[in-house]
Amino acid sequence: MPEVTPTTIAERVVEAILAQKLAPGERLGEQQLAENFGVSRTMVREALMQLQARGFVEVQSRRGWFVVEPSAEEARDAFSARRIIEGGILAESGRPLSKVIRKLREHIADEKRAIAGADAATRAFLLADFHVCLADQMGHRLLCDVLRDLTARTTLAATLFQSKHEAGQSCAEHAAIVAALEAGETERARQLMLDHIGNVEEALEAEVAAAPAADERLRATLAPVALPRAAR
Repeated sequence: MPEVTPTTIAERVVEAILAQKLAPGERLGEQQLAENFGVSRTMVREALMQLQARGFVEVQSRRGWFVVEPSAEEARDAFSARRIIEGGILAESGRPLSKVIRKLREHIADEKRAIAGADAATRAFLLADFHVCLADQMGHRLLCDVLRDLTARTTLAATLFQSKHEAGQSCAEHAAIVAALEAGETERARQLMLDHIGNVEEALEAEVAAAPAADERLRATLAPVALPRAAR
């Protein structure tokens, strides 16, 4: 079994956010996390401080640690940053790459299977992970961590503000981006990506979502997402 480190714990929390298993405002109990991962509270606290530095959790005096609830302005900033980064990534792709296209098509096939199935967490994670996968496959590995965090931030916004953007629509928009790349239509792929991010942002409701679930959900929430083998 791989060694559990503060970074391992932090990444599991971000994965749970991407999978929409952790909601904005949800409490992260130190003792529960320590028992879940079989580590000390000191290690858990270090992981939570990492997450705090990345903007995912906050500590409230005498209450403990909570997943942040992004404001509308913070959500707009995250979507804007994604447009800059993802538009830039696609602007630099001047040729269709067979290996890149194959990997992205495999990812979209996994998305479709998850949408057809009943595992909402896997579906949400894969739809968010498409953007990180694209950056990775296009050779921008230094941007993968940045983009993963930004995508997690917009996922929190989508959860908090009750996004109306359908999973099937996201998958279809991903497929259109890949098709444009495969045809060598770089500018069209870039515009489709900008439109896609804009569609997700515009689908956010003005009203805040309902209160998060109770603490007993934490153990199941932080279980690894059941990804298809190709997506691991």
